Amino acid sequence: MKLFQKLIAAPAIISLVSGFAVNAAEINTSDLSDYSSTNNLVSLDNFKSETLVPGDWAYDSLKDLTNSSKFNGNSVTRLEAAAELNNLIAGSEGLMNGAAIDRLSDELGSELAIMKGRVDGLESRVNTIEAGSFSETSTISFKARMAIGAVDGKGVTATVTDGDEAVNFQYTFDSAIKTSFTGDDSLTVKIDSGNGTSGNPVDEFDLNNTDDFLKVDGVAYKFPLGDNLTALVSDGYDGSKIFTTACAYGGPSNTLDDCGNVNANIDNAGASAMAEYDFGNGFTAAVGYAGNEEGLMTTAKNDAYGANLAYIADNYGVSLTYGMQEDGASNETYTALNGFYSFDNGLNISAGYEVGDLDVADANVDETLAYFVGINGDVGPGELGAAVGTNGSMTESAGSITEEMMYEVYYDYPLNDGMTITPLVFVKESSTAGTPDQTGVMVKTTFKF
Repeated sequence: MKLFQKLIAAPAIISLVSGFAVNAAEINTSDLSDYSSTNNLVSLDNFKSETLVPGDWAYDSLKDLTNSSKFNGNSVTRLEAAAELNNLIAGSEGLMNGAAIDRLSDELGSELAIMKGRVDGLESRVNTIEAGSFSETSTISFKARMAIGAVDGKGVTATVTDGDEAVNFQYTFDSAIKTSFTGDDSLTVKIDSGNGTSGNPVDEFDLNNTDDFLKVDGVAYKFPLGDNLTALVSDGYDGSKIFTTACAYGGPSNTLDDCGNVNANIDNAGASAMAEYDFGNGFTAAVGYAGNEEGLMTTAKNDAYGANLAYIADNYGVSLTYGMQEDGASNETYTALNGFYSFDNGLNISAGYEVGDLDVADANVDETLAYFVGINGDVGPGELGAAVGTNGSMTESAGSITEEMMYEVYYDYPLNDGMTITPLVFVKESSTAGTPDQTGVMVKTTFKF
């Protein structure tokens, strides 16, 4: 209470305490009236207790209206009482006991306002978080692969044996972020990491080599151009990403996983654009272009163009792929024919054959050849597969081609929906005198989440 207030109120207080009557003429009633109309008087609300106890009309009223265990004879805070009142207002009790609810609302109005403010603030924070999070169409997937193994005969010559035969362990980590803006399109960003190195014994599993750093490996946007035409533009994706290769073999090795289509599927590392037309009856046609890291459609080198025709039925398919690789003054062209057949028992047979024409000055080196045959199917809980094919493509030299073959057997064993173990055994024949054949034994574990 301010000093001025104390001076005005003092005579009345003293007279009441001492029992003496105070003459009304001695009090300036107009001053008291003017002062009482100001907003400086202390409100009775300021003297409200922070808790409600049994015997308080609000406590007893809430106890009668609700079955809450809050009112068990112990005191409750005014906010706790307001929360119970809010539940009553939201329920049918608010209609059946209108007078009591109105009186309680007046008593606990300040606390109800505080609660509403807190809820509104929480909703605002949630909306802010949702606004900065992924959209409903965005997904992200992860894959981690770990491989251990060794190759007998790797790096061995007639006079030198190095550490290439040692047992090695390497890993790779892949992630793909995918979203859609119209429901019919898709934007995909690939981010990879790994310590795989070319020439390592377990490199047959084609592990990423990023020196353990995360790296954006490719960005692609796929979108429709009408009812049956689909286009894809990208950087870091193969120019044949949208092509259909008729092959049911899913082997894990980097050498034979292309099913004999070694070079016709253009795979430059630069920007690419491609389109596919689906005729709707199993037939598809596609074209693709891949530039190089030094520029697009330049005469420097390494632009590539491709085309693909395919027919895929319920249990068989066939495809024809053509690829042209520019390299400065010369062009290389490749044509690959692939096909597969699936039996009713789940067994699949796949085959591929590719020929290449090298436009080079040396007439003795003007053709390449690659072929492949693979079989795979369900055996027990996993998939068993075996294949034979050329180790890459073989080049004709002086009218003859020296074959370098690879033979492999693998088994995909899924431990659960997200974890698969794949052992692989292979033999690579060597055509170099004094260099032994290579025999590889390795195991890869794949985690998908």
